[in-house]
Amino acid sequence: MTDTLFTPGRLGRIEIANRILMAPLTRNRAFDLIPNDLMVEYYRQRATAGLIVSEGTQISPTGQGYAWTPGIYSPEQVTGWKKVTAAVHDAGGKIACQLWHVGRVSHPSIIDGRTPVAPSALSAHAKTFDGKGFVETSVPHALTLEEIPGVLAEYAHAAKCAIEAGFDGVEIHAANGYLIDQFLRDTSNKRTDAYGGPIAHRVRFLAEVVDTVAGTIGAERTGIRLSPWSNANNVGLDSDTPALFAAVAGALNAHNLAFVHVVEGQTGGPRDYPEAELKAFRAAIRAPYVANNGYNRDMAIRAIASGDAYAVAFGRPFIANPDLPERLKTDAALNELRKDYFYGGGETGYTDYPFLK
Repeated sequence: MTDTLFTPGRLGRIEIANRILMAPLTRNRAFDLIPNDLMVEYYRQRATAGLIVSEGTQISPTGQGYAWTPGIYSPEQVTGWKKVTAAVHDAGGKIACQLWHVGRVSHPSIIDGRTPVAPSALSAHAKTFDGKGFVETSVPHALTLEEIPGVLAEYAHAAKCAIEAGFDGVEIHAANGYLIDQFLRDTSNKRTDAYGGPIAHRVRFLAEVVDTVAGTIGAERTGIRLSPWSNANNVGLDSDTPALFAAVAGALNAHNLAFVHVVEGQTGGPRDYPEAELKAFRAAIRAPYVANNGYNRDMAIRAIASGDAYAVAFGRPFIANPDLPERLKTDAALNELRKDYFYGGGETGYTDYPFLK
C-alpha cells in the first residue's frame, strides 16, 4: 500500500496513527515552570496527531530562555507532565518531550541571576520576555571544557525524567539558534579547542548530546530537530552549510534514531532554502525524515506520496485546530488564528478553539 498522510507508521519504537505531527509550540502557560491542568486539556485536545512534540521544555534552570516555560528536571515537573501524558494516552495519542537548552538566548532575570551559557561569549543581540517585559539577551559565559560534561549530564537527567513522566520519546532541540545550534555554526562558535574551529570539532557537542540521550533512553525513543537554513535568534548562517550538515548527518547516522525533524527555510518564515542542499541532506540521513515549515494540506500529501518525507509536522495550524488531522483528511476549513493569545494568558486562544464535531 502506498503511504499517505493518513497512513499509520512508526518512528523508532513509537507507533503513530498517521503522519501528521504536532510541532513544538511555545505557549508560556506554565507560570511556576510546572505543567498544569490547563496544559493537560490543551494537549489532550490535540491527541489525534500521529505524534505530539511538546513545547520546548528546559532541561535545567540555566536552560530556560523565556518566562513561564515548563521544565523537565524536577520531581514536581515530572508529576505535572505525568498528568499531560496520561491524558494524551487515554485519548489514544502519543507524545514526545522536546529537550531544550536555549544557551545564550536568555537573561539573568529569567534564570535566578545566573549568567547564560554558550560556546562563546557572544550576545545573540535578540530580545526575550522575562515576565514583565522584553529585555535584551545577555552576553553569555563561554562554557569551559570542565563544564561541558555537566551540561551533558543535564541532558541525560532530563531524558530520564521524560520517560519517567510517561513520554513516548524525546526530541533534542538542536535548531533555531539555541545551544546546540550555537555550537554548530562558525557564526556563533569562536572556540579554538576541541569544540570549535573545524566542522568536525563544532559537530562534537551535538554528537555527544545525541550519544548521551540515546545511551540513556535508547536511540529508538530519540528524535532531533534541526534548522540548517534558519537565522532564528540571529545565529547566522554557517560559512559552509552543506559541509556542516553533511557532518551532522554522519553523527546522527551513528544511531538508529526515531526521526530527524527539519525546519525547511526560515523558522516560522519563508521556505527559503537551496533545493539541492535539502535533497542531499534528506538523502544522507537514515532516520525517518519529518518535514516542517509552512506546509498546507496539498504540500503535505505530496511530500508523503513522493517519499520526500515520512511525516509532516504542523505548528500554528494545531494552535487553532485541535482536530487538525480530521480537518486535513476531510479537507475542512481551518479555524482562524488569534495571534494575541499565542503567549501567556489562560484558556482564551488556548483551549477554546472549536472542533468540527
